Amino acid sequence: MSIRIRRIEARDEPRWRELWDGYCRFYEREPSEPITRHAWARIMDPASPVYAIVAENAAGRVIGMANYIIHDNTATLTPICYLQDLFVDPTERARGVGKQLIDWLVAEMAAQGWSRLYWNTKENNYRARGLYDKYTPHSGFLRYVVNNSAAP
Repeated sequence: MSIRIRRIEARDEPRWRELWDGYCRFYEREPSEPITRHAWARIMDPASPVYAIVAENAAGRVIGMANYIIHDNTATLTPICYLQDLFVDPTERARGVGKQLIDWLVAEMAAQGWSRLYWNTKENNYRARGLYDKYTPHSGFLRYVVNNSAAP
């Protein structure tokens, strides 16, 4: 299957929204229009550290997306990349699309001189972990989250 990975463009918004909604539901969150609008605005803002890439099939249809954040780190001299959201259309899975999205980020890490690329997933997301384990062993770190109940 011929897949092209490219930086997201404004014309991708409708399809990105569909994939984003699927991603949110996969992680048991109901999509929120204000959050979706805000996420898209950050992706489109050249001053924001939030970026996105898409996977496009031979027919030009976007079938996957990855949102990522470039940020500084106290333990490195160069920025690092956090792959925050990766989602492939369920009808297109098991064809290497997720791998190609990650491979694009690995190549971009080398080209941009980022110190690291990292991501999180649910412990029971075994299908994705099968792919992720091909890149690197699990870090062994546990994630703790404290939510602000007063935040919108």
